[in-house]
Amino acid sequence: MTDILTPDLCDAHPDIQVVEPMFGNFGGREAFGGEIVTVKCFEDNSIVKEQVAQPGKGKVMVVDGGGSNRAALLGDMLAEKAAENGWEGLVIYGCIRDVDAIGETDLGVQALGSHPRKTEKRGLGDLNVPVTFGGVTFRPGHYIYADNNGVVVSEKAL
Repeated sequence: MTDILTPDLCDAHPDIQVVEPMFGNFGGREAFGGEIVTVKCFEDNSIVKEQVAQPGKGKVMVVDGGGSNRAALLGDMLAEKAAENGWEGLVIYGCIRDVDAIGETDLGVQALGSHPRKTEKRGLGDLNVPVTFGGVTFRPGHYIYADNNGVVVSEKAL
């Protein structure tokens, strides 16, 4: 989906929500979008690991990591698995690692930053619950679009 331009989406759909600017674009796809699947976790990417192993065609995983800067919720192996399973991308309210490898992966990835430490695997987290950060509530089944200009959310596909 390289034809996504969030400024154009905002112009055409003035009612869509715009996430506060906070994310950097790390993935091999600069623009991506799709149906939202949410994960809520804190310094434990067990649920992210489970989800990237599922089919993700047309979907974007929105990960609420509580904004933690102490561990990475996505690394190169999980990013590669997500790409293999057709995920359009991930928007992570937290950190990632292996940024050079993820930048070469056919996957959209936006995150707060990078951190070299992996998370612990305790099996903690919630799947497909509403999550809120950046001034927006992300709901499973709604739609998200992201590019170098920002991230927008809509109740319906645009």
